[in-house]
Formats: sequence, C-alpha cells, structure tokens
Amino acid sequence: MTSLKTLSLQSCKLDGRIPATQGLCDLNHLQGLYMSDNDLSGFLPPCVANLTSLQRLDLSSNHLKIPISLSPLYNLSSLKSFYGSGNEIFAEKDDYKLSPKFQLESLLLSCRGQAVGAFPKFLYHQVNLQYVDLANLGLKGEFPNWLIENNTYLQYLFLENCSLSGPFLLPRNSHVNLSFLSISKNHFRGQIPSKIGVYLPRLNVLDMSNNGFNGSIPSSLGNMSLLYKLDLSNNVLIGRIPEYLTRSCSLLETLMLSNNSLQGQIFSENINLKFLRWLQLDSNQFDGIPDSLSNCSYLTMLDVSNNHLSQMIPGWIGKMSSLEFLDLSRNNLSGPLPPSFDTSSMLQFIYLSRNKLLGPILRPFYNYSKLLALDLSHNDLTGRVPEWIGRLSNLRFLLLSYNNLEGEIPIQLCKLDQLTLIDLSHNYLSGNILSCIVSTAFFPSSTDAYAPESSQQSFEFTTKNVSLPYRGSILHYFTGIDFSCNNFSGKIPPEIGNLSKIKALNLSHNNLVGPIPPTFSRLKEIESLDLSHNKLEGEIPPQLTELYYLAVFSVAHNNLSGKTPARVAQFATYEESCYKDNPFLCGQPLSKVCDAAMTPLPMPTLTTNKDNSGFMDMEVFYVTFGVAYIMALLVIGAVLYINPYWRRVWFPFIEVSINNCYYFLVDNLPILSKFGFS
Repeated sequence: MTSLKTLSLQSCKLDGRIPATQGLCDLNHLQGLYMSDNDLSGFLPPCVANLTSLQRLDLSSNHLKIPISLSPLYNLSSLKSFYGSGNEIFAEKDDYKLSPKFQLESLLLSCRGQAVGAFPKFLYHQVNLQYVDLANLGLKGEFPNWLIENNTYLQYLFLENCSLSGPFLLPRNSHVNLSFLSISKNHFRGQIPSKIGVYLPRLNVLDMSNNGFNGSIPSSLGNMSLLYKLDLSNNVLIGRIPEYLTRSCSLLETLMLSNNSLQGQIFSENINLKFLRWLQLDSNQFDGIPDSLSNCSYLTMLDVSNNHLSQMIPGWIGKMSSLEFLDLSRNNLSGPLPPSFDTSSMLQFIYLSRNKLLGPILRPFYNYSKLLALDLSHNDLTGRVPEWIGRLSNLRFLLLSYNNLEGEIPIQLCKLDQLTLIDLSHNYLSGNILSCIVSTAFFPSSTDAYAPESSQQSFEFTTKNVSLPYRGSILHYFTGIDFSCNNFSGKIPPEIGNLSKIKALNLSHNNLVGPIPPTFSRLKEIESLDLSHNKLEGEIPPQLTELYYLAVFSVAHNNLSGKTPARVAQFATYEESCYKDNPFLCGQPLSKVCDAAMTPLPMPTLTTNKDNSGFMDMEVFYVTFGVAYIMALLVIGAVLYINPYWRRVWFPFIEVSINNCYYFLVDNLPILSKFGFS
C-alpha cells in the first residue's frame, strides 16, 4: 500500500513494539498515522525517520518510551502535529547539534509526572506552535517566556505541574493570540506582574492556582475583556478584589480565589458579572457579601466558606433561581435560618455548618425535591427535627449534629429512601430508633455522579473515633449513621443488619437496652462500630468476628455478660478499653478469666423502656422484701403463741415503750413548737 496516506489503528488493543521490518516504515506517502489508546511499548524505531511525508503522528496513551528531545523524528520535515501524551517521556543526553527539520503546530507530551530536566532545546527553534501541552513533566527552571515570544501564533499553553519556579516572566511584547494559559501546581514566587493584562490581553482562561504568588491581584486583569475563567486559588494573595476586574471582565463565568488572604467585602456594589456561574472564595478573610451579587442571575455555585462573614444570611440568596451549590459554612453567621427559599430554586447542596445560627428549623427548604445534601451541623438550632424533611425525596446527606434539637425522630424521615449519610449526634433527641429509617432501602447501590459541583462536596463525619473531612468522589461510596450522644432508648433495631454497605455506625452515649443484634454479622463492609456507653445486655454475638473490615470496635460501659469474642482476625488487635466497664464480661483481653463451666446469665425480658440502671432487679427486690417481712411477723406471732414466758415479757415491754414515747412527746412539745414543729 505504497500510496496509503492515512492509517488509523486507534484502540485496537495492539501490544508489543512498533514493527520496524514489516512494512510500516516503508509507507513514505503516509501523512497521518494514528495509533493511540493501545498497549504499545518500547522505543520508537529509527526507521520512523523514513516517513518523510508524515504530517500528523498520534502515539498517545500507550507505554512507549519517547525522548523529550523527539530526536527520532528530526528528519520528518513535514511533521506538524505530534501527540505523545500518556507515555513514558524521558530525558536523554542532548548531543544533537542539528535542529529538527519540522516546524510543529501542535505538541502534546503531558505524562504521569516524570522528571525530565530542563526545557528541550529543539523548542527554541519552533516558531509556528499553536498548541503546547507539557503538563506533569518535571521540567524545572523558570517560566519560558521565550516560548511565547518566539511563537506569535501560540493559542494554548499547558504547563501544569512542571516543577517550574522563580518569578512569572512576561513576554517582551504584547501577545494577542494566546487565549489559554495554565501554570498551576508549580513553585512560582513573587507577585503577579502588574501589567499581565496589558501583555496578555486576549486570554480566555488564566489558571495560576497552587503556587506561591503573593501581593495583591493586579487591576490590569480587567484588560482581559474576553476572560471567562480566572483561577488564582491556593496562593498567598492579599488585599481586595480589584473593582476594575469585576466591572470590565463582563464575560467572566468562573472566578476561583479560594485559599488566599483576601479581605474586605467580596465585591463593590458596582459589578458587571451578569454571566458569572461559579464563584469560589472559601478560606479567605472576607467579611461581607454585597447585595450586588444578587444581580448574578446565572450563578450556580457560591462558596464563601471559612471566612469572617458575621451578618445574617442575606434573604436574596434564597431567590437566586439558578443556584445549585451554596456553601456558607465556617463563618460567624448569626440569626435564624431564612424564612423561605424560592420554591423554583435549583439548590442541590446546602452547607451552613459551623456558624451561630439559632432558632427552630422552620420551612426554608420545604418542597426542595432536588436537594441532595443538607448540612446544618455545629450551630445553635433548637426545637424538633421537622417533619417536612421527609418531603426531600432525593436527599442523600443529612447532617444536623451538634445542635440543641430535641424530641423524637419524625416518622416522616422513613420516606428518605435515598439517604446514605445521616448524622444526628450531640443533640437531645429521645425515643426509639425507628426501624424504618434504617431499612434495606436506606443505602442505595447506585454510585452516579450528581453534578459538576459534587467534586466540591465536603462533609465532616466522625468515624474510627476521629472527625475527618470527606470530600469529592469518595462520598459516592461512603455510607454511615451517627446517632451518638443523645437520649435514645429502647432496643437496637435488628434491621440495621440489612445495611450491608454501611461503613460507620455510632450509637454510643445513649440509653439503649437489650442485646446486640446478631444480624450485625451481615455488615460485611463496616469499618467502625461504636455501641459504648449504653445499657446493652446479653452476650456479644460471636459472629462479629466475621466483620473483616472492622477497624474500630467498642462496647465499653454497658451491662454485657459472657465471653468476649474469639481473639481471631481483627478482633485479636482490640484492647481492654474496647470492653471495659462490663462487670459480667470475661475473657481476653480483659483481666477477668472465664470459668470453664460458666454459663451465660439469663437475659431479663424487657417490657418497658424505663431506666434499668444498676445491677439489681427492683421488681424482684420488692417481692422478696414483702415476703420476708410477712414471714418475720408470722414467726414472731407463732413464738408468742407457743411460749407463755415470752408472751408475759413481750406485752409489758410494749406497754412501757408506748408510755415512754407518749410522755417524751408531751414534755418536749413546747420546745419543738419553737422550731416550727406542731
């Protein structure tokens, strides 16, 4: 096929080396060769240099070893595009004094983070580049401003995670074609050049995140009138957001400034961000949300968490009909929850935790059928868990911990058959744990991604005795229940054993009674189980040793009896503290040795949920005391009836005692009356 011009072998499951002697290198009329998404390995064969008509070469997503100098391709004078991303890019000793014959327009060499040293010298001779992607290459050195200067047609430049350092250097002349610049995840220091907007005025996307830039945000960014994404997050920037930026960049859709030290009010009242959709300002020092933000009618994501906001939640936030993601957590917001949010709202994620919100949870999110996450934890909310939460049919995450809620769990919560995470800990809730709220439908098996905003999700949940943040895609798989530190009573519903996917279960510090359900042996994926500080009785089910993922286990401070589970698998690692303060429990690791003939204590039948504290059955005590009292009276009567001598002694003794008590009261009555006794 000597006249063949295009050969596509993409995603054909090819493996081994690129053949050098089977005719491929003889296709000297070939203009396009596409071999991406295979399992090819080894080095590029030298005979590739014979393909002198080749213009486009795509070897991406293989296991090839490609030198960053591209020396095997120097003879391909017609080559315009080379795609080598997703291979092993390595540095070789650059002894090449000749310049390559090609002039590339597109070069993609991003890889998995190999260290390859300095920028390859052949790039100094390229003047037609339009698209350059060198992400994840350990190139080191300073920013290659010469690459922009030499290539006046350059439009896209990706230098993410390249270990670059030093200051960010602008080209000597204004570059009007560059539209995409990403230099995130490097080690740049110093200030962002004050004239960056003058020298790069046509940028659509500027990503300088995850570096060490300090100083203020240059106002010249307002010169980038075509800018629709700006990411300066995770730096050391200070000061305010320039007003010129928010007035002139009218096409801005994404503004990400999180994890800096910016301060003051977020925006001025004079902004022109009508197309703004994504605003991420968390972990700064902002102290106010302007009303002008209500004009951003397309806003779908608003994250101002971990700042210094101290006012009440603005009422207009609930009227933003496009808002899907709202995070105002970790501030000093006070007052009650807003009375109501717009019923046409698209809100799916609401995070208001760690503020100073107070009062009852009324009806602000009533009829929010699209709501997936509601986090109101760590506030001062009072009253009951509202019944209307049962109308949030798609709710996946419900966190109401560390408040002052009281009363019983409303039965309407049984309708939430999509819940995967529920935390009601550290409240004053009471009553029984509803069996329906932990039914088999409680944890759905689907792991669908919810929305683009789901990558920003973050929950704080206590598991394995440590409070940890869970964020991103892990929340698609994490399931847990935390009802600890309340006043729940009654027995543990055996239906909990049906939650085979649950990872964490915490029912500690309550008033639960009865046995540990043997159905817990079905919790095959559980990692943390805490039943401590209750009034549980009976034996620990020996089947629990089959829970091979169980890393944290505690049944301390209960009334359990019998032998501890066998010291096998993970149960061989549990210490005495996991079982302590169970007086009738014996066996390792406890110091109390079990009697060989020991039989389990009988389990009392519980008819009420009253407090059965202590180790004495009060009903048995009252019965035995009454019987003993009657028996004593009968014995005394029988003795007096049978023995005349004791009868003659007993009755005069009683008569004398009665007279003494009478005269004692008569003589001391005036004295007692002085002290208020009559």
